Amino acid sequence: MNAVTPLTQHGYKTSGLRTARDAEYDVFSRVTRMMRQAGRMADNGDTIMAVLKNNELWSLLAIDLADPGNALPDATKAGLLSLASFSIRHGQAVLAGEQASDPLIDINMTVMRGLRGEVGA
Repeated sequence: MNAVTPLTQHGYKTSGLRTARDAEYDVFSRVTRMMRQAGRMADNGDTIMAVLKNNELWSLLAIDLADPGNALPDATKAGLLSLASFSIRHGQAVLAGEQASDPLIDINMTVMRGLRGEVGA
């Protein structure tokens, strides 16, 4: 008898293992969903939490991009670091009540499309 229940019995796909890109997409998806479901201005706890999570995501991404072992092309790393910097600064402006979160949502959606290989979408 097999001691492990097959993944198919839990509704998971069997077409392969999850990749690092899948995990990155999932994190961006969750944080972006939080921001989309919250108000656009930081006048409520949901928006504040969503923007804080977004800032945390981009901070972690920036740390990973700056790691000497990161194998992404230099131009890609530079572009993503620029987006990280903007996203964190804009997130701080949202938290200060000076801006809305819409640009953060747009950036995350663009990154998600890139992770899915939807170039030019």
